[in-house]
Amino acid sequence: MEILSKLSGRLAELMKESDLSTPLLARQTGIDQSVIARILHAERMPSAKTLSALADFFACSTDYLLGRKDLPDERTFLPRPPFCERLGELLAHFQVTKYRLEQETGLTEETVNRWQKGAYEPSVESLIRLADHFGCSVDFILGRER
Repeated sequence: MEILSKLSGRLAELMKESDLSTPLLARQTGIDQSVIARILHAERMPSAKTLSALADFFACSTDYLLGRKDLPDERTFLPRPPFCERLGELLAHFQVTKYRLEQETGLTEETVNRWQKGAYEPSVESLIRLADHFGCSVDFILGRER
């Protein structure tokens, strides 16, 4: 998976620049050490929550962490709202219905309904799919930027 490989490399680079070990990063972010280790070894894609927490900690965009941008875009990002709220905002912003979103992205009705009910958060792959579809950043999809 190219994205996971890029994320792994970026995370390792940021940790090295900050002189952080995996245990220290885990303590400072509240992310389980094993989750960080699996990301560093390109074994596991993080959750949206973990991705946002890492981006917040390193004061960079999620797109930079994912290798979608070459520059870290260091600025202050907004706190991430629950995705069930953000989904409604996205549908209104892009003037698209749930049905049209499902049809145009290939997402299942069940998946979008679960997001809408707050039962599940989208995977990083789904966030990227949405960002690509709408031509925006993953941070915009997450509500970290407006």
